[in-house]
Amino acid sequence: MAGVPEHSRSPAAGGGLPRPQPCPGSPGAALVCDTMGLLLLALLFPLAHVSALPFSNGFYYSNSPHDQDPGNSYGEGLFNRVKLVVETPEETLFSYQGANVTLPCRYHYQPAPVSPRPMRIKWWKLSENGALDQDVLVAIGLRHRSFGDYRGRVHLWQDEDNEVSLEIQDLRLEDSGRYRCEVIDGLEDESSLVELELRGVVFPYQPRQGRYQLNFYEAQQACEGQAAVVASFEQLFRAWEEGLDWCNAGWLQDASVRYPITLARQPCGGLGLAPGVRSYGPRHRRLYRYDVFCFAAALKGQVYYLQYPEKLTLEEAKEACQEDGAQIAKVGQLFAAWKFRGLDHCDAGWLADGSVRYPVVHPRLKCGSPEPGVRSFGFPDPQSRKYGVYCYRPR
Repeated sequence: MAGVPEHSRSPAAGGGLPRPQPCPGSPGAALVCDTMGLLLLALLFPLAHVSALPFSNGFYYSNSPHDQDPGNSYGEGLFNRVKLVVETPEETLFSYQGANVTLPCRYHYQPAPVSPRPMRIKWWKLSENGALDQDVLVAIGLRHRSFGDYRGRVHLWQDEDNEVSLEIQDLRLEDSGRYRCEVIDGLEDESSLVELELRGVVFPYQPRQGRYQLNFYEAQQACEGQAAVVASFEQLFRAWEEGLDWCNAGWLQDASVRYPITLARQPCGGLGLAPGVRSYGPRHRRLYRYDVFCFAAALKGQVYYLQYPEKLTLEEAKEACQEDGAQIAKVGQLFAAWKFRGLDHCDAGWLADGSVRYPVVHPRLKCGSPEPGVRSFGFPDPQSRKYGVYCYRPR
């Protein structure tokens, strides 16, 4: 081949490897070069027996009995166009507090392998507020381990082949959110999401001290004290779609501050802004103070207005519920009873936080606003004897 240096020509036909060529320069340099050439031959020799591998984003292994990996007791090598697929439902799953729910997850291969492979299954819950994701369950074969608040409440449901669904028992308010199902076979992993939402109601809350008194951590405590949790943006947005209109800004689960407006008006952002969920964006969790939007799930127990011969102070109201085999209701419980049990009563009653409220499903004369909702008298003097009481009896 004219014009091409000898040391850059291709190897001869037949697939042989190139012979090391003489090195220019001193004899010492030639010795070093010859040594490097032999080392290069040692490294390249195994590649002479490897065919080119196709490129793909998928996961591959071999089903060929003639290409067994000595370290693989299942007789399956790698890289031969078999893909791992994990499937979960696209639609959101709905349940309620205290119930049991199964988050479906299945996996399969395309095409199916000739023999089963050892699997490691991992479920975790995605964070909604910038915190670390929360491990829920890990399973390898028959060994399962659950974590944190899920310990003892979660199980891997494997009723059918290739099923790795997660069963959660005794659902809690904080269980609502997005879960990831991950399948790992030692070489590759795939995952898919399941969204779980508890049926509930969003309500704005401010403490006895008045408007804009809560930092983020105090807002969390305030909701927990009312049998609720801080609402997520998705929950607030759904409540806005259902008609929630509130002009005071409140904390959400991701430490952002927002408020829902269905009717644009001057004191609530102005007439020039379209209805929607207005946002102040993320705020420093300790330095800023707002109200909070809480989320209360559907109840398993009963909220009722206690029929009593006389009006009560706050302490007398608590004692009256206890005498009736119940406890004074919390704000979240009253909202849930109004939303899901149709509780409709025009008499104002004490609640556990010292506020006075009453639920109206069917608006009528002498019963407040023409819109359904939970009416509030704020936080009267706890020694006042002008009100009855709403009690809650667990089931």
